[in-house]
Amino acid sequence: MTEDRNRLLSRGSWRETRRVTEILRKETVGGIILLIAAAAAIVWANSPWAESYFALRDMKVGGEPFGLHLNLSLGAWAADALLAIFFFVVGLELKREFVAGDLRDPGRAAMPIAAAVGGMVVPALIFVAVASQGGEGALKGWAIPTATDIAFAVAVLAVISTHLPSALRMFLLTLAVVDDLLAITVIAVFYTDSLNVAALGLSLVPLAIFAVCVQRGVQAWWILIPLSIATWVLMHESGVHATVAGVLLGFMVPVHRAATRRGVETDSGMAEYFEHRSRPISAGIAIPVFAFFAAGVSLGGFSGLARALTDPITLGIVLGLVLGKPIGIFLVTWTLSKLTRAELDSSLRWVDVLGVSMLAGIGFTVSLLIGDLAYGLGSERDEFVKVGVLVGSLLAALLASVLLATRNASYRRIEHEETMDADQDGVPDIYQPRQD
Repeated sequence: MTEDRNRLLSRGSWRETRRVTEILRKETVGGIILLIAAAAAIVWANSPWAESYFALRDMKVGGEPFGLHLNLSLGAWAADALLAIFFFVVGLELKREFVAGDLRDPGRAAMPIAAAVGGMVVPALIFVAVASQGGEGALKGWAIPTATDIAFAVAVLAVISTHLPSALRMFLLTLAVVDDLLAITVIAVFYTDSLNVAALGLSLVPLAIFAVCVQRGVQAWWILIPLSIATWVLMHESGVHATVAGVLLGFMVPVHRAATRRGVETDSGMAEYFEHRSRPISAGIAIPVFAFFAAGVSLGGFSGLARALTDPITLGIVLGLVLGKPIGIFLVTWTLSKLTRAELDSSLRWVDVLGVSMLAGIGFTVSLLIGDLAYGLGSERDEFVKVGVLVGSLLAALLASVLLATRNASYRRIEHEETMDADQDGVPDIYQPRQD
């Protein structure tokens, strides 16, 4: 196994391969639902009944009990509340990766983290260079093209039926998860206009109680859900985007190292329990509903679409996703390989890394969220954001699909090697330590 440490994108452990495969299988279903929801929103928003769509999105629900500001539109509830569920799963996934996953090894963790940072810096720079021509306030959206939507990306993989090797799937998943963490950090730091310190401090009380409960193994929904809601409400009241509460709650859930049974590592602990129950809600309900309310944009016919596509904000987003993402990720990965003198795994080629880097240019959920925060839901610039995110994501998906499809024969051979009949211990020979 020491040889693998000197290789980039090696297969990793059998346990992690099985876990990532299962995650992506669930995300595939959610990604397809997401695409259907987004398409339905675009069609409705450009139909003769468009006014009813925007009336539904902007309909206020809630109130101001105890002086809390909870009289929100349905679109805002989807962005603030439903996406908190999504970020809760992100928090769980991140903690599992770095506590019990292959990425607990600093050598394995450094490369995808650095690649994710490169995949955020370059798109941001491209956006700033282009959108600087867009007038006052245009640069507020600098973070829009920095995010990767794993559900959308996996849905594209499902459509083209690529036999992407497990190492590349793990790389893509880790990139997207770290991407989400960096994005929520950007949201908390750069898109918080005013801060209510008292509410922020109070939000730590139910969060701490939640942490104590899950550390003691409490699974009762009637205890944990009210604590989660209280944390979310106080975080929302503080001025920090409420989805941050989801990440923090996910971080509080304990993760245990895998137990070994009959020579095979198996997951255990609260993190697996919560992820198993939360991921279907996140992928099947929360993200699609948010996409439905966020993706609806009135294109205004050909002239309106042409105007949107020539706006510096739209162009900055498209170029950031289509060019910035793959350039940032690929260059950082290639540079690290040269600096560390690590070779790419023998089963892969650099064109494979480029294909996954292009796939990471699919930005949707978090990109639309940042657009709403930067320019305001329903504003003209927010409409440009939606056009830019949709066009950029579709272009990135198309280019990545063409490239990955040309490599499908090679991927099919690698997949056959990875799924050979297992021995009595249930682990394929290719994942067994070598006996030199």
